[in-house]
Amino acid sequence: MKRVAIAVEGETEEEFVKQLLSPHLADQGILVDPIKPWGRGGKISVDRLAPHMAMLSWNYDAVTSLVDFYGFGRPQPGETIDDLTARIDAAIGNHSRREPRVTPQFAYVQQYELEALLFSDPSSFGVIAGLPASALETLGQIAGGHGTPEDINDGATTAPSKRVERCFKDHRMRYEKRLHGPAIAKAIGLASIREACPRFDGWVARLEAL
Repeated sequence: MKRVAIAVEGETEEEFVKQLLSPHLADQGILVDPIKPWGRGGKISVDRLAPHMAMLSWNYDAVTSLVDFYGFGRPQPGETIDDLTARIDAAIGNHSRREPRVTPQFAYVQQYELEALLFSDPSSFGVIAGLPASALETLGQIAGGHGTPEDINDGATTAPSKRVERCFKDHRMRYEKRLHGPAIAKAIGLASIREACPRFDGWVARLEAL
């Protein structure tokens, strides 16, 4: 069995790993441990993430991350998600103070938020959270207006989670991020999410290849 540590941004990502990724990867001989390096979440940065991932490599066969691009504080001007990922990987190497070994350490940054994956099938919001048909139609229109769910992000007020929260609020409901997010993702199913979200699919494929 391979043991893999996933440095997660917060409790929502932790539950996502436990409910979706862990069962799938366990069937392939890979045990994953979601780890919150900074407690309950909050703004993350390369300076916080990289040393924690380097430290985790001492006890695992591989180390990766599940963090949102939207959640990074003080991004460099004009930095893309791929640029940020490369910067994290380079910083991990700088923090590793031992002989090279066969332990992959690679960052994964979600484009743009974990909530983007939920737009793979907006109807699941009705199944899990009980949103009415009009709300599901609104979410469906958002999903249909972008190439993939991972492309949904027009700004600080229109990021995936903000759109979801507003839709709930418009119907006098409350989006419970830690509860609803992983449950909706589980209802959609890992296979459907991977089919709709190529960047996320590439990361899971990389984990499977371990």
